[in-house]
Amino acid sequence: MKVKTREGIRDFRTVWMEGDIVKLINQPLIPHRFEVFECKNHQETARAIKTMVVRGAPAIGATGAYGLAQAVLQFTGDFSAFPDFLNRAEQTLKGTRPTAYDLFYATDRVKAQVLKARSLEEARETAKKASQDYADKSAEQCRKIGEFGRDLIKDGMGVLTHCNAGALACVDYGTALAPIRFAHQQGKDFTVFADETRPRCQGARLTAWELAQEGIRHFVIADNAAGHFMQKGEIDIVIVGADRIISSGLTANKIGTYGKAVLAKENGIPFYVAAPSSTFDFKSEEIPIEERDGDEVSHMFGLRENGETGKVRITPKESPVKNPAFDTTPARLITAFITEKGIFKPGEINQLAEKD
Repeated sequence: MKVKTREGIRDFRTVWMEGDIVKLINQPLIPHRFEVFECKNHQETARAIKTMVVRGAPAIGATGAYGLAQAVLQFTGDFSAFPDFLNRAEQTLKGTRPTAYDLFYATDRVKAQVLKARSLEEARETAKKASQDYADKSAEQCRKIGEFGRDLIKDGMGVLTHCNAGALACVDYGTALAPIRFAHQQGKDFTVFADETRPRCQGARLTAWELAQEGIRHFVIADNAAGHFMQKGEIDIVIVGADRIISSGLTANKIGTYGKAVLAKENGIPFYVAAPSSTFDFKSEEIPIEERDGDEVSHMFGLRENGETGKVRITPKESPVKNPAFDTTPARLITAFITEKGIFKPGEINQLAEKD
């Protein structure tokens, strides 16, 4: 991802590792400030996931992989105690965000390779390589999603997105934004409508920031304006990301996605979900939905007129809040899934498990 900094335009990944330090783009500060957040141990990495310094299923997965490697690198006990330590570190990381399947997929992958090691030194080398390989593969998957999805976007189209499924939600490129990036690079003329995505406003803050960095024409719209623009014929395609997809095609994504899928169906607009195979959970029949702190709804965070950032209350103190972070969209509302292995209709996604 190209970022405009004081030193000029630089390439950044959302998450990377230097030595035994996990480094992250600090997403709650965007778009008002760009900073790199450092996690010195796996507990800090877990806290960064939970507090959404990093968010987005593929990015969370890669961060979890690095976090587990970080734990291995920092273990100093007797090797006989190492498996129990690794299990505890894994559970610390997995306990942060229950809905995003990539986190479970990634930590399982790294752990399985590390447990084959016959010494602590071998475990450390394996952990470093396995976590880096995972992050590199995740970035490559998103690149391929962009290549497969770009042909869906035509000149003159209006493209609706929800939440942030760009490079910030991944190691690089993005999922829903990858086809948009690649179509823009082809010189196609189109417009992106970015839902603000309450309550954390990842569309208004993060997606809009990414599109501005790339010079892609876009508008930020209120969440409840999407139906209006669909009725007016200004939106021709919807592309969203996903946090977990089960074998029935039921898809969990940021709260508000289901409503956009219903609106798209009503208006005859194709609705695509872009996700790597690591987001597909073929073992589960249900999707756990994370309930987050009510402060996310009762308060708004932003840049004050004095140039300082902070949050302000917008609801009465006496009013209770319910804040599910995700909702689920049934397969019947989804046109197809854009993956690194091709584009699949809901009834075809089990082929992804067979190809893995």
